[in-house]
Amino acid sequence: MAKEGIGANWKLSTRGARESVQRVIALLDAAIGELNRDHSAKGTILQAASLLREQIDSQASGAAANGHGRLLAWQVRKVREYVDSHIAGPIRVAELCALIQRSEAHFSRAFKRTFGASPHAFVIQRRLELAGQYMLQTEAPLSDIALRCGFTDQAHLCNHFRQATGETPAAWRRARSIQAARLDAAPSQLTAKDVARLRQLSSN
Repeated sequence: MAKEGIGANWKLSTRGARESVQRVIALLDAAIGELNRDHSAKGTILQAASLLREQIDSQASGAAANGHGRLLAWQVRKVREYVDSHIAGPIRVAELCALIQRSEAHFSRAFKRTFGASPHAFVIQRRLELAGQYMLQTEAPLSDIALRCGFTDQAHLCNHFRQATGETPAAWRRARSIQAARLDAAPSQLTAKDVARLRQLSSN
């Protein structure tokens, strides 16, 4: 009986500790939203939240990913929506972790198993795809497109675009404009081949 009592108390204690940690994480996440102007404090809080999550990930991993270690559908949706809605600015891995309450180590593993790329490579891929759409659908200068897609400047866009496609953005845009003119149509959409080439970066 004594052993059973000790076991029951230990389970209650463990559950209580986990609930306390979850409350601390919730408070930290709330504080993050109030410190957008103080980047140093925001970074410190994000690190603290990540450390706390590492302590509970071993018990909560089943809720975060399926049997193959991938993100669940709702987590994938939240990450995609966040990346696309914040594409013009910096996107931190810690902020993506906060969306689904996971530590950076666990999140990065599950993310790569789900998307086939690291979080950083995936964000670059999405920036390149969006830049390609802007180049086809607008006449905006490359310097403006670079900023709209979250690159620091035109040179930053050009470096990543050339690495992914083997072409400069200007040459790629010109070639597709010529092709569209021959077909007497506007190059409004990326082709499957274009998307595949832009995604080559994420597999490197």
